[in-house]
Amino acid sequence: MARPSTREQIIAAAVDTLHRKGFNGTSVQDITEAAQVPKGSFYNHFESKELLAVEALERYWQRVLDGLSGLGDEKTPAVDRLRRYFQYLNEVTRQGDYQTGCMIGNMSAEMPDQSRPVRERLAVLLAAWSRAIESCVKEAQADGALRRDMDARTIAAFLLNSWEGAMMRAKVDKDATALTAFEIVAFGTLLT
Repeated sequence: MARPSTREQIIAAAVDTLHRKGFNGTSVQDITEAAQVPKGSFYNHFESKELLAVEALERYWQRVLDGLSGLGDEKTPAVDRLRRYFQYLNEVTRQGDYQTGCMIGNMSAEMPDQSRPVRERLAVLLAAWSRAIESCVKEAQADGALRRDMDARTIAAFLLNSWEGAMMRAKVDKDATALTAFEIVAFGTLLT
């Protein structure tokens, strides 16, 4: 197997380090040490830590997309897909011992007023994530399993925004209480 390029090593290290420590808690030195490359290599591939953060978010987004694939499984009722999706996210968090949470949520809390490129990328990713959830919500509404008195876009945004908030609280409390409450309230109030 070929050794990853220096650029790829830096991006992979950035995803991990930025996810664990946040943008402001991470230095270029932290990233290059994690990548096991000389610090000067960073500047051969990236103009700034800010632009690397945008790349790292994109790489993290690929992981999110992998998880979203279950929302398109038409063999399973849409409402079950939605419930399973959020249970899956909650399980990933539990397995991570409530340490890192969601990198997109973390960066959304930290960076909007500090970096326009990061903020703009976050807005694109959150919109795409909401649309993926919205598509499944529409199916569940068409099946009669979810309320129809609210539009699917509003429900999808509520689900994603509420889950991100519950994720942040789970990181603080270091347990699943907030994530469990999210599931109970979200699905308890949305089901028909």
